Amino acid sequence: MSITATATPGKGLLTPADHTLIMIDFQSQMAFATHSIDATILRNNAGLVAKAAAGFGVSTVLTTVAEKSFSGPMFAEVTAPFPGLSLLDRTSMNTWEDAAVIDAVNAIGKTRIVLAGLWTSVCIVGPALSALDQGFEVYVIADACGDVSTEAHERAMERMVQAGARPMTSVQYLLELQRDWARTATYDMTTGIAKESAGAYGLGIIYAKTMFGASEGHSAAAE
Repeated sequence: MSITATATPGKGLLTPADHTLIMIDFQSQMAFATHSIDATILRNNAGLVAKAAAGFGVSTVLTTVAEKSFSGPMFAEVTAPFPGLSLLDRTSMNTWEDAAVIDAVNAIGKTRIVLAGLWTSVCIVGPALSALDQGFEVYVIADACGDVSTEAHERAMERMVQAGARPMTSVQYLLELQRDWARTATYDMTTGIAKESAGAYGLGIIYAKTMFGASEGHSAAAE
């Protein structure tokens, strides 16, 4: 049987309008015991995800656990891109068991969920497995998550993937939302976020633009 290729994106790719991003427990107390990823890299990656989501207008839920009594404030890198967005504070380790979060998810009404936060083996596994069980598609931004050890993080990622979750990275998330450099409306924003937060890739953009005015886009704006 022959197959005909078409110049269309795969259904598994994310778009800004088709998912809800839930950023979970990026808080001081949770970060103190996180050892699977350097704290500076974690904050950078979480901030990159937040800036990408805010810039592309992604429906976003920010949630904390015991913010006032134990875990402390959410990273400023995560909250700053969403001025005025309320933080939903929980007692439940599993975000999916919190009524306020579920009310927000249902009000948004998207069938795809993207997760990032601390810790991978508890506060990400819980909602990932719960959402999958209820028929949602689940994506996990692996390098915007962390755990008490590399072992804990990796086993948690494996467990979620085995259950059907789809892993990705923070830069992948940003570039998947852009997906075409001819989309001029978000080109400067995307490359700006990359220059600030995408490490060596961002340095490459700065170098190319500074040295010889390079640009990734070469055609008319895509729809």
